[in-house]
Amino acid sequence: MEMGSTLNMDFQEDSSTLGSLPVTTSRNMSSSSSAFFSANQSPFFSPRSSTCQFSESTRSDAQCDSANLTADPPSSCSGIQGTERHGNARFDLPDMKLEPTACISSDFRKSDHVVSNGTLSSYGHVGDNGYYDLIAKHRKQMRSHDMSFSPVPISLSSNRNRSYDIYIGLHGRKPSLQRFANWLRAELELQGMSCFVSDRARFRSSRKLGLMEKAMDVSSFGVVILTRKSFKNPYTIEELRFFSSKKNLVPIYFDLSPSDCLVRDIVEKRGELWEKHGGELWFLYGGLEKEWKEAVNGLFRVDEWKLEAQDGSWRDCISRAVTLLAMRLGRRSVVEQMMKWREKVEKEEFPFPRNENFVGRKKELSELEFILFGDISGETERDYFELKARSKRKNLMIGWSKSSSVEERLRKRQWGSGSRKGKEPVIWKESEKEIEMQSTERQQNQRPKGGGWTSRRKKSAKIVYGKGIACVTGDSGIGKTELLLEFAYRYHQRYKMVLWIGGESRYIRQNYLNLRSLLEVDVRVENCIDKSKMKSFDEQEEAAISRIRKELMRNIPFLVVIDNLESEKDWWDQKLIMDLLPRFGGETHILISTRLPRVMNLEPLKLSYLAAVEAMSLMQVSAKEYPIAEIDVLRTIEEKVGRLTLGLAIVGAILSELPINPSRLLDTINRIPLRDISLSGREAHSLRKNTFLLQLFEVCFSIFDHADGPRSLATRMVLVSGWFAPAAIPVSLLVLAARKIPEKHKRTCFWRKVLRSLTCGFSSSYSKRSETEASSMLLRFNIARSSTKEGYVHFNELIKVYGRKRGVTGVAHAMVQAVVSRGSLSLHSEHIWAACFLLFGFGNDPIVVELRVSELLYLVKEVILPLAIRTFITFSRCRPALELLQLCTNALEVADQAFVTPVEKWLDKSLCWRPIKTNAQLNPCLWQDLALSRATVLETRAKLLLRGGQFDIGDDLIRKAIFIRTSICGEDHPDTVSARETLSKLTRLLANVQTHT
Repeated sequence: MEMGSTLNMDFQEDSSTLGSLPVTTSRNMSSSSSAFFSANQSPFFSPRSSTCQFSESTRSDAQCDSANLTADPPSSCSGIQGTERHGNARFDLPDMKLEPTACISSDFRKSDHVVSNGTLSSYGHVGDNGYYDLIAKHRKQMRSHDMSFSPVPISLSSNRNRSYDIYIGLHGRKPSLQRFANWLRAELELQGMSCFVSDRARFRSSRKLGLMEKAMDVSSFGVVILTRKSFKNPYTIEELRFFSSKKNLVPIYFDLSPSDCLVRDIVEKRGELWEKHGGELWFLYGGLEKEWKEAVNGLFRVDEWKLEAQDGSWRDCISRAVTLLAMRLGRRSVVEQMMKWREKVEKEEFPFPRNENFVGRKKELSELEFILFGDISGETERDYFELKARSKRKNLMIGWSKSSSVEERLRKRQWGSGSRKGKEPVIWKESEKEIEMQSTERQQNQRPKGGGWTSRRKKSAKIVYGKGIACVTGDSGIGKTELLLEFAYRYHQRYKMVLWIGGESRYIRQNYLNLRSLLEVDVRVENCIDKSKMKSFDEQEEAAISRIRKELMRNIPFLVVIDNLESEKDWWDQKLIMDLLPRFGGETHILISTRLPRVMNLEPLKLSYLAAVEAMSLMQVSAKEYPIAEIDVLRTIEEKVGRLTLGLAIVGAILSELPINPSRLLDTINRIPLRDISLSGREAHSLRKNTFLLQLFEVCFSIFDHADGPRSLATRMVLVSGWFAPAAIPVSLLVLAARKIPEKHKRTCFWRKVLRSLTCGFSSSYSKRSETEASSMLLRFNIARSSTKEGYVHFNELIKVYGRKRGVTGVAHAMVQAVVSRGSLSLHSEHIWAACFLLFGFGNDPIVVELRVSELLYLVKEVILPLAIRTFITFSRCRPALELLQLCTNALEVADQAFVTPVEKWLDKSLCWRPIKTNAQLNPCLWQDLALSRATVLETRAKLLLRGGQFDIGDDLIRKAIFIRTSICGEDHPDTVSARETLSKLTRLLANVQTHT
């Protein structure tokens, strides 16, 4: 027996599978940037290092000079964790020593608090004269409202050999410009290129401007981000001339194109762009016309750098800039890594292809953009005035501009003084272990009348604009997923990656941890164990989740889409889903769809029905023209189907695929009988109130059966889909499960076998053809939708619920058989978990599928043990893995109990002298396999419990395993010896714990 060694091999194999996984925190950097001196480690930022010296005398000096600098420690903004890796680095410039200073955060999204570790987005960009007036006004407002800030004095030593890879110059106060520059800087630093970022127009001190000029001189390349206002800024003109003369200029045209930057067009104010911003711009700052024209004309001599950051090309521009700069700096590994990343994103970013027939929702898309970004641009700008008018409603909190921060703080003070009218404001409480959004009532630990979470939910905040989180709610089938998908495709260039997560409560945490491959984060349990202290299972799971959260809290923007959030709490341990999310207001945005009325104390955007014209266009996909009477029938169908986009899309597919008019279709739907099925439970609520939609589903099934005969493959695929996990289903598994559904009439089975034996030569090709035709039919009639993964399909939740309720006996068993026999642990883990839910009855769920002993033994060896070990080791999901093994142990014990129960047979009763035997005596080999399988599961549980410090329970389990193996295999069997070694280790650790306590 080799079952004892299986666990060790599984551990080693599972660990080796991620051995090549790149870890973000262990990137190798070239020698030229080993010290990693970046902009956030420059003299104009205050890193957290041992060189910082605090004193009362320097604090007063710092406050006098606080408008000149922006502090930025590497731990908060760098793409690489500077505090872990560069604690001994010295942050110097040649012959320079900087006096202690502090900073003011002028970020338009974060201006409600002062930070000493602000990011590049903290730059407040205004003109030469207006900036300091604005700062003075801002200081006056802060003092008038008792707002103070803490200066962070720093002292840096000198180093004559300091140099940078990239100098980034910019000018402007636009939030989108700051967001883009943040992203560019963070991406460059993530790839190991040191950066110096500066908007020199913000500084008046000649000493500090001299430092920046020296930083320009020691940089290998000069990246200048050009906007329409850059040509009236003397510092931008100087940067263009300087880097152009050194032949290392890298211009990035932000919302411009190279063809727009013609001297004649700018000076003569030609075109819509320069009509307002053009003219003889050198007069604005007292410059020379020759130098200005020389700088602008120098852009056309830079042929190889044509980087345009238009509204729909940010990601491509930054990716190309990083790749080109890495090539010029000789970083070949960076170039290869960027190519691999682009290939991975193209394949895995989106779960569905873009819906080419998407109609309407312009208002909702504009409002989502406004909620997430705090501003709008491009095509959605036409809806700005309407949204701005809506934002002026009473008690609405808008994170929109700098002035709103003062208003928000005033509002909070009013709340603190006893005002309780309207909705509660949302505040943040941040600690080392969690970041949680709370209302002021909850922070004061005041329990509302009536108690419970439901009474708190009534006091939710209004929609918060510009904080980076948006929630869409609506009925099932109304189009929430389609809206989120269209938004993601439309704005994906503003993010490094779109991270799509299924929000079902049983799978959301696993889906979240699956982001490890896209984010290149290692969440294995080995890396979450502190050798000096044994961590509990909860701490190990939190450590794995925090690694993902930390990656999402960099200055690199991601869009996290949580589709179909079922509950605010995780199904496994009732922890808040919010613990998974990064802090709101950062660069990463969160977009949620749900049927819940409230989510995380925020009022969601309620999705209403499509307009009549848009609904009609969904039903009239083909070019058919109907008379007025038929148009009225379509309106009737729209009302009867509940105006759900799912039903409208199915109606449009039927009308386009079949030669049928709307009136005949309506008559067919009305005449089809409803099946006598139970629609109880919360999940079937939408179906109970819309019987017309159920009749429409039955019409589709009738069409499938008419095309492919009774109980067509397409119909059976729909029925069995309801038992799969809420994820993309491989067509091969779906078809296999559909073919395993038992026939209604057993008498036809013999003739089917005869027919198959006669046509065995054609069965393979016919099977593939019918499989392709069935899946194609489901897609054409919008019952299923295609996936970006080749060979996978998705089903709407309403269709899956109806298929599960309508299915005949044995459908769930067919799904389990297909998944167990053909499922891949790395590709289909969600569906394997769905099969386990049916087999073992987690929580209060009933056991739906029961297996024979031989099937159970195969399941334990080939599915349960590898799944539990992979879940525990690879994803640090300790408790689900242990619960799975415990339920598996219970199932094995029940089967073992049945084996030792005496079995009475008719022949034994007639022959009274024969003793009654048990199944263990009748099938001794099978009983031994069952017992050894139970021993293997017990040993596995003991080894996993050892990793969480539960030595006493593990000791009890391993002793049971040793007893079983000794009884069957003997004392000297390798499996028995291995189990005794595990017992010795547990005994030693348990003794140590008892000694210390």
